[in-house]
Amino acid sequence: MYTIGYDIGSSSVKIALVEEKSGKKIDVIQEPKDEMGMISIKSSWAEQDPDMWWKLVCVGTKNIIKKNNISSKEIIGIGISYQMHGLVLVDSEGKSLRNSIIWCDSRAVPIGQKAFEELGEDRCMSHLLNSPANFTASKLKWVIDNEPEIYEKIQNYMLPGDYIALKFSGEINSTINGLSEGILWDYKNLSPADWLMDYYGIDKSLTPNICENFKIQGKVCRKGSLESGLQIGTPILYRAGDQPNNALSLNVFHPGEIAATGGTSGVVYALTSNNKSSEPQRINHFAHVNYSYENQILGKLLCINGAGILFRWLRNNTGANDYRTMNELAEKIAIGANTLCVLPFGNGAERMLDNKSVGSKIVNLDFNIHNDAAIYRAALEGIAFAFVYGINILEKDGCEVGVIRAGNDNLFRSKIFSNTISTLINQKIEIYDTTGAVGAARAALINGNDFGAFKDFLSKNDLVGNFEPKTDKTDYIEAFNNWKIELEKT
Repeated sequence: MYTIGYDIGSSSVKIALVEEKSGKKIDVIQEPKDEMGMISIKSSWAEQDPDMWWKLVCVGTKNIIKKNNISSKEIIGIGISYQMHGLVLVDSEGKSLRNSIIWCDSRAVPIGQKAFEELGEDRCMSHLLNSPANFTASKLKWVIDNEPEIYEKIQNYMLPGDYIALKFSGEINSTINGLSEGILWDYKNLSPADWLMDYYGIDKSLTPNICENFKIQGKVCRKGSLESGLQIGTPILYRAGDQPNNALSLNVFHPGEIAATGGTSGVVYALTSNNKSSEPQRINHFAHVNYSYENQILGKLLCINGAGILFRWLRNNTGANDYRTMNELAEKIAIGANTLCVLPFGNGAERMLDNKSVGSKIVNLDFNIHNDAAIYRAALEGIAFAFVYGINILEKDGCEVGVIRAGNDNLFRSKIFSNTISTLINQKIEIYDTTGAVGAARAALINGNDFGAFKDFLSKNDLVGNFEPKTDKTDYIEAFNNWKIELEKT
């Protein structure tokens, strides 16, 4: 028997099959093979057709079943991960009323900023733990102001994963963690943030019913079965946004545990039970996948725009063959790269730097002693220092910092990068070869809040290795302090 997991991204839909008893990854496929497009009618707008996601889910489901020569009768559960913060609107028949306004669309930024100023920082932070900013609630307010004819037809608003669950089951519901992603959850009153909806003029009846994670959220209906190829009655057992789901995929469930990703941008997602924050701009807070009224586990999310994009830029512009060669060359250079220092912030405004665009800089370059290898080393250290700088912000905001778990991506495969972070925060880094779709499939096997089996699945099938803090930290600390001095000059 198997479970199936979906990761509904903005570039593709990934589908994973996992074996029930062992939690072993059987297969992962991607639809489309290239990338989905985005619709951008105006600058800073980004939309996608929710029915395109569903079409790809159905195509991918049939393909993975056929490819692995199994029967849909052998699939006993569904898990769904999805791009966060998007807005999907449906009518009384459950049909999408317009394209989804997805996570990277920034048209609602002025709406959220105005709300934060008028409602007040104290109220927003004590109840929402965030500014309304450019999240789902603010996007819905934009529809009210600009597309009233659409708003009048709305039966429910929802997150992207809720729409996929609706297409499978015919049922409309969401989760607490889903509402929290849209800044629609009141952590103080433990209920939907009706007062924010009143402020925005949103009809509170549009909020979907709330269902629990790790329990049956719906079952595949006849129409969902005909279109997807799954059996009628197959239960949907889990759904979450991509960053909380990434943390789940890495067995991050308890305060002090951190999930980190080092792609084009970097993300640090740290768990805490502290529901107070003095960081309305630099950090976002979301109900984690195992959040409950009794066990209020939150994820503090900090994003670093300038991360892997810097190393990719160096690969493309210095004649390097591949990342492995770059890492090997960098390892020949001593810690601190002979005083060469790189600030990696060349990918737009950095939220953790108070939304400043400080740009990327190479400092102390000496034509007589530095070469490509030194620049590679300084770049890896600079990105690692940015992660440490962000983790220090989380610590100062009341977050306990413990073990870091990360996927097996290019940055975390680098000994320089991982050793630098591990040593400076004095914590172990565990590396796992897993994906969001695999995590969602495994989550469908969780019974209640019993996460012990999930840990076993990950350790037995996906553990790549560990990085332990170095005993001698002197050179790392000196290099980090020099980097901070250069950052403070910007």
